[in-house]
Amino acid sequence: MSIIFEELDFQTTPLGDISLRRRSEPRFNNMILYEIKLGDEFLMSSLFTESETQLSKLVLTALKEKYSDGLDIIIGGLGLGYTAVATLKDHTVKSLQIIEVMKPVIDWHKRGIVPLGNELTADSRCVMVHDDFFALASADCNSFDKEKSGNLVHAVLLDIDHSPRHWLNEENSLFYTTPSLKNLSKKILPGGIFGVWSNDTPDHDFIDLLESVFRSAESHIVNFHNPYTGGKSSCTVYIAQKEY
Repeated sequence: MSIIFEELDFQTTPLGDISLRRRSEPRFNNMILYEIKLGDEFLMSSLFTESETQLSKLVLTALKEKYSDGLDIIIGGLGLGYTAVATLKDHTVKSLQIIEVMKPVIDWHKRGIVPLGNELTADSRCVMVHDDFFALASADCNSFDKEKSGNLVHAVLLDIDHSPRHWLNEENSLFYTTPSLKNLSKKILPGGIFGVWSNDTPDHDFIDLLESVFRSAESHIVNFHNPYTGGKSSCTVYIAQKEY
């Protein structure tokens, strides 16, 4: 198989130029990889997906301590869709709304040019919404639905920024504050969960911030194999639970 490199799409957005690339990796028997870049930053690669999957699994495991069925879930950030697919594999999930600020990313899935696009679009429980997650989550109201008050959800999963301190957009920093997190908590059912993915090591100040709003908060280190180094790499998943 010959080495390939294709830019499947390139779009200019208010947050910068975003591109979807497909390439073969000669170091791994020409494995085909999909990558998303925003400007010069790598946002996601199909080579590293374990931590996105674990974000879903850890949230759902904690959530089912109180709720066992009919779960309504919000995900902030679509990416290549691995968190969403892991969520939909759990049959206790009744509905999944994915809020993505980058319209091209939603289009890639609907066009089926990313590996999981057809799987997500074929699942009737899944809805992709083009909107600003941070604006919706921080709004002083009790619903992510602008037209329906009191539409509380069981869990909110966030996988957008590199970490609570390393943002894709400077304005996102305003979300990681007590007022914004309190407004987010108004949209979550009692005993519900807020889960956050981070590429950094556990941040104790962020845990303290979560504990100032939620009943409890903890961090989980997710280890995964890194074929480039031949060793382990890790990410962090934060789990915050609302008062019952």
